[in-house]
Amino acid sequence: MSHTYPKLHNAMWPGLVGKEPGTDHPPISLDRMLELTANASVDGQKFEGVDLFLFHPHIDPDASDDAIRALGDTIAGHGLAVGSLVAPVWPGTVGGSAMGSEEDRRNFVLAVRKACRIAKVLNEHGVRSYGVIRIDSATGVGPWAEDPAGNTRKIAETFREAAKVARDHGERLAAEGEICWGGMHSWRAMLDTLEAVGEPETVGFQADLAHTYLYLLGYNAPEHALLKEGYSNADFDAAYATLTDALRPWTIDFHVAQNDGSVHGTGSHDKTGRHCPADDPNGKLDITRASGHWLKGAADRGIKHICWDGCMFPNAMLEKQETWNTILAAMLKVRAAHGWA
Repeated sequence: MSHTYPKLHNAMWPGLVGKEPGTDHPPISLDRMLELTANASVDGQKFEGVDLFLFHPHIDPDASDDAIRALGDTIAGHGLAVGSLVAPVWPGTVGGSAMGSEEDRRNFVLAVRKACRIAKVLNEHGVRSYGVIRIDSATGVGPWAEDPAGNTRKIAETFREAAKVARDHGERLAAEGEICWGGMHSWRAMLDTLEAVGEPETVGFQADLAHTYLYLLGYNAPEHALLKEGYSNADFDAAYATLTDALRPWTIDFHVAQNDGSVHGTGSHDKTGRHCPADDPNGKLDITRASGHWLKGAADRGIKHICWDGCMFPNAMLEKQETWNTILAAMLKVRAAHGWA
């Protein structure tokens, strides 16, 4: 019998992250990203939903309830649901650094409040019935490293304030493990931050295959590396078990992705783990096998969907329908191997 969970989602923010107007990689509209997602098909199977970034030009974080309901109508009209929502926590959007000034930290919590309001409208609409609100520390590794203990404490305090807002709305927050975010830039730093927050029922971890692969190599935190150059398959298996055993219990949101072992940055987005095509010959991960490590017990942690993330793919690649068919095929393999009824 084929599995019905986790539901298979596509991220909409690859149309925005690292994209700049007036360049050869301008933003791709939400309507176009929805169209490409809805048109993907593998043996009659389709994507079942999308995850959204709540900022311009895709979505106005201050949009009226009517406008959000209309968005729900549009997405449902494509036969898609809405899952996790990315809160606009960064400076230059709504938010500010989670370890910054009092104003920065207030703005961070405000960004979460705005995301929770939109989530509530989409939930009441019916287009959304699962997923989390995604956050990160909204600050770089350099500033964090000036006072690791003190800054981790500040980030944890800010996350706890945001958690109060999330709880009031019946939402959970997932902190994205990515090497460009201070206090979240290594597997050990991420674990320290989550433990400092100390609210696993509300604040958990968002694991991305591409970003967490860089955790193994110790980019931005060589002292926390679990692998050395020239590692063997046995070395990888042992390191990956250490990584996932530590962070899996916290994992409440999961991104399927591929990585070639390099870092990449486009536009204003800091260098981070490179997302590669699902069939990239230089990909370092067996996507299906690696996903299994993160998805053990996923249903018990409240996970009902998984999402593909292909941030900073070239626009020409994003605009090819075949790109999305290949991605969907990889997602289907993950569900066939690790899904549930």
